[in-house]
Amino acid sequence: MHYEGQSFAVDVLAYPRCGGRTRVIATIEDSVVIRKILTHLSLPTEVPAPRPPPRNLLLDA
Repeated sequence: MHYEGQSFAVDVLAYPRCGGRTRVIATIEDSVVIRKILTHLSLPTEVPAPRPPPRNLLLDA
């Protein structure tokens, strides 16, 4: 497993209040297992369709 550690300039392994560090002890990569967990938690299992950007973000050409 490769982990970058940061996403959008946020260190996801740092506790925001104290700055302490967390450790990744396991990852789940099997899609069948992931689907079972999401279903058990009553969470969506399908990727939503992409939405267009808001109109105010579109640049006039």
